Amino acid sequence: MIIEDTINNAAKILKDKDIKSYNLDAQIILSDVMKVSKEFLLLNSRGALSKKDLIKYDHAIKRRIKKEPVAYIIGKKEFWSHDFEVNKDTLIPRPETELLIYKIINHFKNRKINILDIGTGSGCILLALLKELKHSCGIGIDISSKAIQIAKKNCHKLNLYSRAKFKVFDINKFQIGKYDLIVSNSPYIPIKDIKNLSQDIRNYEPRVALNGGIDGLDLIKKVIYKSVNLLKNNGLLAIEIGNNQYLKVSNFLKKNNFREISKEYDYKGNVRCIITTKI
Repeated sequence: MIIEDTINNAAKILKDKDIKSYNLDAQIILSDVMKVSKEFLLLNSRGALSKKDLIKYDHAIKRRIKKEPVAYIIGKKEFWSHDFEVNKDTLIPRPETELLIYKIINHFKNRKINILDIGTGSGCILLALLKELKHSCGIGIDISSKAIQIAKKNCHKLNLYSRAKFKVFDINKFQIGKYDLIVSNSPYIPIKDIKNLSQDIRNYEPRVALNGGIDGLDLIKKVIYKSVNLLKNNGLLAIEIGNNQYLKVSNFLKKNNFREISKEYDYKGNVRCIITTKI
């Protein structure tokens, strides 16, 4: 089977199943199956596909037809120019979260800091920060032992095991150390809204990493409350929030003696990140 024809056939199948990114998905999945770049596929579009690879590709496309995210099918997602291993025990890193990384790096440039990442998942936030803040160290905690296993794999892959530690912890019971920076992308979806999420999120991403309680703020409030004691004076608390949560979260931060430094908007104009300092 010719590479170009294989991609076109798969793209048509995905398009017929209402998958908007049908062409890109078909290319990404085949490049992963063949262990080559997308550029290789374009330059060798008239090349032949082996029978073994074609069988693997057909199986992967059938998974995508069921709306399984591409990141879970290929087992990785690019974030901050690095490939992070992901699976159904971890959230898939989003481009919006990189907004948080940019702001934090600019604030702490050339400084040696101690970081706590609450609800670390794949470890992408902490590890991306440590890649840029060369003299810093940190710990990532998560209630999911399976997520922590993935974070540890990513840590070793990026050669950061001397500066990053990952531990299974319930935030309610964590009281170790003092930090210059606490960062968190906690669950923030109100439980009633989970059913309205797209099928690829609702049916595949871990529910524990999505469910933010009745108003979506259960875990965010716990992070803020715990940060009062875990953060050094003048330390930074950087959190990601959901749509229409800014006013409530901002008020809760003020009540707990945090002063807002900045807020970052996502690509749809929603406040997605709040960065504050402990007064």
